[in-house]
Amino acid sequence: MAKCPSSPSIISGQDDPEFITHAKANPGKVDFASAGIGKRVPYGRRAFKAIAGVNLVHVPYRGLAPALTDLLGAQVQVIFSTMPPAIEYVRAGRLRALAVTSATRSEALPDLPTIADFLPGYEASLMTGLGAPRNTRTEIVERLNKEIKAALADPGMKVRLATSATCQCR
Repeated sequence: MAKCPSSPSIISGQDDPEFITHAKANPGKVDFASAGIGKRVPYGRRAFKAIAGVNLVHVPYRGLAPALTDLLGAQVQVIFSTMPPAIEYVRAGRLRALAVTSATRSEALPDLPTIADFLPGYEASLMTGLGAPRNTRTEIVERLNKEIKAALADPGMKVRLATSATCQCR
């Protein structure tokens, strides 16, 4: 019925803009936090480690809140986080956003590069979709599709979704 094609994660750290160089120079000594084992962004982390050729130590937490707390307290050096939990810390200057994982820049943080800007071929985005029961009448599906597409085309809605939900629509 409708889909939201790009939901980037954000890579944030305390203050090292040359993160990949630092991580390569310190294999197995750079900790990265996650929301836990089996959460939504492990593919992106694994792909980043492989493409960048870095050996990062995974520190799983029980959710993003404690992971971000430890990042802010310098207990870990970096996090791969969905955009909404991290963006206010980035805007307030408490975290340094290093890049987004999507193929295109985020409308919420347009000056932030993509990982592909310095690691060609990298992309890790989450897909969000909306469906209806199999026997939903065609005219209802078409109307929902039309209304959802109209909402997702609204620039204000795009920014709102990028900063306060799990979806960044394009």
